[in-house]
Amino acid sequence: MGDEQTDEGHQQVLETVERAMVQLRRSMTRRTLARLTERTAIPVLDPAVADVVDAVEEGPDGPGQEVTVGLVADRLGIDPSRASRMVSAAIKAGYLRRAASQADGRRIHLELTAAADELLAVVHRSRQELYSHLMRDWPEQDCAGFAGLLTKFTDELTQLRKQQS
Repeated sequence: MGDEQTDEGHQQVLETVERAMVQLRRSMTRRTLARLTERTAIPVLDPAVADVVDAVEEGPDGPGQEVTVGLVADRLGIDPSRASRMVSAAIKAGYLRRAASQADGRRIHLELTAAADELLAVVHRSRQELYSHLMRDWPEQDCAGFAGLLTKFTDELTQLRKQQS
């Protein structure tokens, strides 16, 4: 009976996580967080451009690698042709530039511009103010625990995505 209770408890936990993840996905799909933060960030920023700038800001996946359109496509879960159009929009907006690869002059990689650095400072501050507001009544230990567990969860999700591609 103990194992049944454990299995039942685990199932309830999974159902709770599933409901929370569906709600989070719906919020992201509707760009709820973007709408909440745009009041304090740059309101004319195209969310797709922000996604690209975020993807480039993450930097290369490993030492000796560079950020390319292909990497942006992978991070955003879109096809390379769509990523290329989105990267072009971010370049046109002044947030990215194409640069010759230091490892192979025939290749091109992406770099953030000074405008992107300024944008990212505003966006990061705006997002963090939102998260601070949402967790304002949480004990510090809960905030730290949530940050650690959410990071662990997203790292596992990233590894699974990489294994499946």
